[in-house]
Amino acid sequence: MVMAMLSCSPVMMLLVFSTVLLSFCSSSVGLDVSYDGRALKLDGERRLIIAGSIHYPRSTPEMWPSLIKKSKDGGLNAIETYVFWNAHEPLRRQYDFSGNLDFIRFLKTIQAEGLYAILRIGPYVCAEWNFGGFPVWLHNMPNVTFRTDNAAFMNEMRIFTTLIVNMVKKEKLFASQGGPIILAQIENEYGNIMSTYGDAGKSYIHWCGNFAESLDIGVPWVMCQQYSDAPEPIINTCNGFYCDQFYPKNQSIPKMWTENWTGWFKDWGGRNPHRTAEDVAFAVARFYQYGGSLQTYYMYHGGTNFGRYSGGPYIATTYDYDAPLDEYGNMNQPKWGHLKQLHNLLMYLEKVLTHGEVNNTDYGNMMSSTVYALNGQRVCFFGNANDKNDITITFEGKNYTTPAWSVSILLDCLTEVYNTARVNTQTSIVTKKPSETDKESKKLEWSWRAEKPQHFKDPSNNPKGVTYATQLLEQKAVTDDTSDYLWYMTSVDIDENDPIWGEEVTLQVHTNGHVVHAFVNGKHTGSEWAKDGDFKFVFEQIAKMKHGKKNTISLLSVTVGLQNYGAYLDKVDVGILGPVKLIAPNSQEKNLSTNMWAYKVGLNGMERRLYEDDMHKHRNWSPNDLPFNRPLIWYKTTFQAPSGEDPVVLDLLGLGKGIAWVNGHNIGRYWPSYVADENGCSDTCDYRGAYYDKKCLTNCGKPSQRWYHVPRSFLRVGGNTLVLFEELGGNPSNVNVQTVTMTKAFANAYEGSTLELSCRGGRVISEIKFASFGDPKGTYGSLEKGSCESPNSLSVIEQACVGKESCSIDVSEGTFEHSGCESIQKRLAVEAVC
Repeated sequence: MVMAMLSCSPVMMLLVFSTVLLSFCSSSVGLDVSYDGRALKLDGERRLIIAGSIHYPRSTPEMWPSLIKKSKDGGLNAIETYVFWNAHEPLRRQYDFSGNLDFIRFLKTIQAEGLYAILRIGPYVCAEWNFGGFPVWLHNMPNVTFRTDNAAFMNEMRIFTTLIVNMVKKEKLFASQGGPIILAQIENEYGNIMSTYGDAGKSYIHWCGNFAESLDIGVPWVMCQQYSDAPEPIINTCNGFYCDQFYPKNQSIPKMWTENWTGWFKDWGGRNPHRTAEDVAFAVARFYQYGGSLQTYYMYHGGTNFGRYSGGPYIATTYDYDAPLDEYGNMNQPKWGHLKQLHNLLMYLEKVLTHGEVNNTDYGNMMSSTVYALNGQRVCFFGNANDKNDITITFEGKNYTTPAWSVSILLDCLTEVYNTARVNTQTSIVTKKPSETDKESKKLEWSWRAEKPQHFKDPSNNPKGVTYATQLLEQKAVTDDTSDYLWYMTSVDIDENDPIWGEEVTLQVHTNGHVVHAFVNGKHTGSEWAKDGDFKFVFEQIAKMKHGKKNTISLLSVTVGLQNYGAYLDKVDVGILGPVKLIAPNSQEKNLSTNMWAYKVGLNGMERRLYEDDMHKHRNWSPNDLPFNRPLIWYKTTFQAPSGEDPVVLDLLGLGKGIAWVNGHNIGRYWPSYVADENGCSDTCDYRGAYYDKKCLTNCGKPSQRWYHVPRSFLRVGGNTLVLFEELGGNPSNVNVQTVTMTKAFANAYEGSTLELSCRGGRVISEIKFASFGDPKGTYGSLEKGSCESPNSLSVIEQACVGKESCSIDVSEGTFEHSGCESIQKRLAVEAVC
């Protein structure tokens, strides 16, 4: 029969009931958090923890309740986040905890939804975040070296970490105070690089452990990737695509996986990475099969690198990460649903997995079984890590076949209730399209103004905001990372006695990038940027010089995110470090590196706050003669917010590179002119075999990022202001506002499962284009019935689903007429239109 909720089979009812186990009741009474070798213990009870990473600055406060609720609905019982030092203390002792930096509000939102929290203070975060989360002012302090036994660094780390802990304590948010936080982290992935720092690294990590314990937060501390040398009593944990073969430093602490990478991040110039739902589920099931007790998805919701927070260098503005909740906060199906079913089953089995006797059997050929038994209850994991062959084993007199690269879970070691390779969840088809009814579907009307290049100014006039040096300075040292942009300016006199006398010379600039724009005597000479991951490059262009007169050379150096990972990341220099030369056709050179150089941070337009949407403050925007393909141009327009609930994006195809603001909100860097490699993509993806970041790529030969998220909370009823600073030169004529809309759903569910179909954004299922219960063939877009089929397949699905936002179908002969399919496992294939 067709159900309005999950099937009423005993197994599925257990899974429904298990969702009740995911919440805890917030209380003013403190929770005792301890652990043993099997699991984290909450008030003495061993608990399984299934967590997901959501970073508060990569979304908005208005999005947080929905993100956290969807996480809970997806079967999570904890949310994990980093704390981002450079966001909270961009300038020394100047703090910001407002808006989407209000991490206390974020933690309280988690608490309100009845979930636990894991707080990764670091304060190094990596996270593809600018400078790994460190503020650049810290780098510019005298005698500082990051992440080692360095007094200046450790003092600042102590001050910030103590500040965060005290803020959390004040709001009583640690579990020991009745709050949601059950774990905290100090440092991050230091074990990967510790050997580089020698004995100073060892003493530093022990200082971290002692310092953390001194903060007396009443819950355990963890260090991920710290291997066997995490100082007592710190718990060492695993990060990676697979952690089933990880074991903690001793048998008295539980097996924890702090980062299960659900996909991968995207670089400018990079293709779209994907990790299949089957493979993620395989990794999770293997982890819990082999005694895991806490697992965290990194990311569960990736979100957006608003402003200048993306690191790298060259990490894109989107941080979708192919996570179960996509960049905009919608369910990424089938990943969200396939994992939800696994989570519910694991939570139902919590007691036997954390208390039961364990019996492992290795059958060879990468095949194993694990039996958990407790008080007459048993559960079996059949794990097949062979990436090519299905394997049949005989277990207690019966034969069981497990598909390649999958784990089967059997209740009572008899009935298979879940297999990681059999997806019984819909796949949602999402498109980006202009609104069909509102004004934003029309061409936008633009005005513009130029960002004039800066020129060398005589230091005797003491120009405002300009500093001078007779050398080329490292960019972070000048800017404190308050801007991507730094002008390097000098002047040079050339007469007939000069070795480079001639009308045309080559301007040669050696730079550590990431982008350089050159202007000679006010005219744009050329632009260049780092490619193929080599951020040291040489810019060379012919320049016309004036003889017997002063020539100005203005170089705009641009960063695109600072180094966020690796030993001595703080020592990675950026900017124009030279030499800077003029080279005559006869190869004679004039080295300008020790000239008097003037430095100006940022752009005039940013000083004038042209990105703000107060139209009366900023005049002199011209609506006429709109320039195309010119560097350093500001563009402005207004648009109407699309109606409905669907996420809003800007389609910036046709632009070069720059920064975008909507109603004064910086939505991040854009670079649609940077096209991904044409090679290495595939239309299909085999989930079998170990995943890595170059597997299952799409989007070859297309812009790395064409669409840019504008959260609904940034918009208002009526006119909205869009401001672009176009750096390389582009054409805004085709820029438009679009929505991310679910248009179709398709599914291929196995007999014995329950298929849930749904549209989103208030839409209903308008049509069933295909439905067949039996042995249907093909995939989405080419489905067709097989050799046998239930004759009422289509009518049953139409009756259950058309006109509804969602519907559930018990995939069985009891729902459909006899299919005539004998001796096969039947499937239901559906294609629905929203």
